[in-house]
Amino acid sequence: MIPNPKFKNLDLEFWANVKLLNQKLGYTIRKTKNNPKSGFVIPSVRDIIFTFREENLSYERLVKDHMQLTELGELLIQYMQYRGYVLEQYVRPNLMNKDQAKALFEKIKGELNSRCPLPYNKQKGDKKDFSFLTGLVNMLIESNIGDQRCDYDPRELTSLTIDGYPVRTLSRRVDGAFPSTKDPIAIWEIKEYYYTTTFGSRVADGVYETQLDGWELWEAYTNLGRQIKHYLIIDDYYTWWDCGKSYLCRLIDSMHMGLVSEVLFGREVIDRIPVIVEEWKSINKKGSL
Repeated sequence: MIPNPKFKNLDLEFWANVKLLNQKLGYTIRKTKNNPKSGFVIPSVRDIIFTFREENLSYERLVKDHMQLTELGELLIQYMQYRGYVLEQYVRPNLMNKDQAKALFEKIKGELNSRCPLPYNKQKGDKKDFSFLTGLVNMLIESNIGDQRCDYDPRELTSLTIDGYPVRTLSRRVDGAFPSTKDPIAIWEIKEYYYTTTFGSRVADGVYETQLDGWELWEAYTNLGRQIKHYLIIDDYYTWWDCGKSYLCRLIDSMHMGLVSEVLFGREVIDRIPVIVEEWKSINKKGSL
């Protein structure tokens, strides 16, 4: 899923207000006996005024006289409406459970003569199996990348150099890099939680780790002019949809803040990775001229 241009490149003031309202009002509406329909929180004018007054904050930049939204206030509400819409209509249908992911993995594995790494998960006993999403990502990249290099399993930190001298080194190891972790065109993280039965802290940590990578890449772009494509690829319906909708909201926010180039959700990898790889190859070709 690519970000909506309307909500890209907005200043940090906009995101400060999004995060503040979500902190106070929540991200989601829980299903209860009195409220049988769940959904995502869309603040009203009264919600904004009440929240800001409660925090002893000024709301005039969002709401003007006679309870009318300002241009910034309108944009904020439009963004939250958009975020809820794409999560319901686009993200949710793409998320898979374990059995669906395994079936798709085996289908693609049977169609492609892959030589790329197909790692196993870290489970034990009956749960021991391939890492389905990682395997899908690796096979799809390999089938579209031609004879170009790709590091499917980096075991070192990503570094940026000038004239062979390191000028930036990221804080974390990533799950993949094209063509390598040294001056990459693209890096990616994969978060698949098919065997998770509870919503653990490592899911939240994964979101914040992606944001850390994003801020470091943003700094490199701002001060060095070096732009690295940065992808997050996630799956498991139960973990992300049933338990982690608020973190899905944060991922949509991170993408529009420019902290991640694109987030791919579950089976979306089938259609998007071939397109993405062609973009990488085009950039690589221009860089080698």
